[in-house]
Amino acid sequence: MPDPGGRTGRVPTREELREHLIRTRIAGHVATPRENNLDHYRSLALRDPYYLFGLDISEDWSYADVLGLMAKSVGVSPDPEHREGQDTIDPDRTIDALEAMADRIGAVLARGSARVLFATGHPTGLLAIHTALARTAAAYGATVITPAEGGECVGGYGRRRRIRYLDDVAMLDDRGSFVHTHDADPMVAILEELDRRGEPRPDLVIADHGWAGAAGEAGIETVGFADCNDPALFVGEAEGKIAVAVPLDDNVLPRYYRPLTEYLIHRITRDL
Repeated sequence: MPDPGGRTGRVPTREELREHLIRTRIAGHVATPRENNLDHYRSLALRDPYYLFGLDISEDWSYADVLGLMAKSVGVSPDPEHREGQDTIDPDRTIDALEAMADRIGAVLARGSARVLFATGHPTGLLAIHTALARTAAAYGATVITPAEGGECVGGYGRRRRIRYLDDVAMLDDRGSFVHTHDADPMVAILEELDRRGEPRPDLVIADHGWAGAAGEAGIETVGFADCNDPALFVGEAEGKIAVAVPLDDNVLPRYYRPLTEYLIHRITRDL
């Protein structure tokens, strides 16, 4: 891999992808500081809605439980006394979860005539993965749905924003700009719009942040991406509401996600 974010002209091997994840800090020693991770774990344990991503989680999750889960599922330090400085995402956990995600997506596409919905709260990062996956899903016969386009919703801090799609991926628009969001309300609005129209809900949602959490809470098969400071989807996975949560740094340069995306798409399509 001559360029840390460039294409190789072929699908990377697992070891090549592992090296790439570490080199670009998608995994390994990531940019998210330890103190930020722990603050978010405490906030989820206190049931702060901003960190729940639309999931209604069990009362059993204490701060210690969340930290233990994140150490197991993501690879952050399990040491409660490690309170600041560097934290980590285990690249092997990232690749294992990517493979599990690919298998889920591939199984849905293999059924034929699947309705799939894509959404991201990361227009400057993860959008690059979602658009490639949306094109792949459509190429293999899925109906990539785009409901409630232009619909208004009131999210965090009372801001009125609109649902917009770029290359069939839903995002939130705030006065002409796609914005980062944790909100679950846009996905709730999409599902309510489908119900009002008498249209079936998606067979699969591929998303992140509150878009994924709200879909999983609604009982839809959902796979998603999450950073080490976003514990909600991993808790949702542990409770069976999220099918697969992939741990990664969710806001590196978009081109850095290309080898990861190639690896994911190759595994999705290998048996289709």
